[in-house]
Amino acid sequence: MFKTGIFAALLNVLAVGAIYFLNAGQIVKMDFLYTLSFAFLSGILSAVLVMGLQPFFEAAFGILSPIRHVELSNPNHPLLKKILTEAPGTYHHSLMVDNLAEAACEAIGANGLLARVGSYYHDIGKTKRPHFFIENQLNIPNPHDRLSPETSRDIIIAHAKDGAETLKKYKLPKAFSDIAEQHHGTTLLKYFYHKAKAQNPDVKEEAFRYPGPKPQTKEAAVINIADSVEAAVRSMNHLTPDDIQNLVGNIVQGRIMDGQFNECDITLKELETVKRTLCETLNGIFHSRIQYPK
Repeated sequence: MFKTGIFAALLNVLAVGAIYFLNAGQIVKMDFLYTLSFAFLSGILSAVLVMGLQPFFEAAFGILSPIRHVELSNPNHPLLKKILTEAPGTYHHSLMVDNLAEAACEAIGANGLLARVGSYYHDIGKTKRPHFFIENQLNIPNPHDRLSPETSRDIIIAHAKDGAETLKKYKLPKAFSDIAEQHHGTTLLKYFYHKAKAQNPDVKEEAFRYPGPKPQTKEAAVINIADSVEAAVRSMNHLTPDDIQNLVGNIVQGRIMDGQFNECDITLKELETVKRTLCETLNGIFHSRIQYPK
């Protein structure tokens, strides 16, 4: 911003100088220098005023500036500390999702910064019942083994709505609560659906779908994909580039066939770019290592 202010100040000086030189015969030296000084200072003061007034405009009009994004990505933010202490597995999952989503969004011209910070908070709803999510189950039995598929479904599905409500309670920008609410769209909770189907063949698929809404923006759509890709990759061992490519392709194709991106303006070409970027990022994360001797 300060560089922009200096640039504006120099343009002001050039403009004022040009106007004075059009009337070269009537230039008063002190008046000329006085006006040039004010022209230069006006650019600098504009930058100072913007930096000083920006928080008020952000609060009044819900504007999300890069500075606001950086503030919300601070690990000392109360909500991020809450995730780290209460659901450490979810916290590290969110960090992985943010790397994937940011790279993919930047590749298609979407807001990578929004995707990165939105990924930090997208699973905040899991802090309400952290031990019901596999990534937070450290040396404890899985509580879902003792529950019916319907009860497990209600707990898992609730985290999207709980997350949106928590973000609204802490007065975070609407863009983040939207991402928390939309990052699963209306996808099927397949594990518990098949578990329920084994017990009751008449169970309806609609009963095991997230309530939505479906992703409304490109950033929410990319986080929807990145979240599933990261979780799926975690469940596999000895990944090869071909495994990653097939996995990402199947997840994206499944979302398309399920109509999850029908309400946002992401294109098929952009989805191909997202797939390629996710594969490149994952190949960088899960690169091969030398097997060290004992």
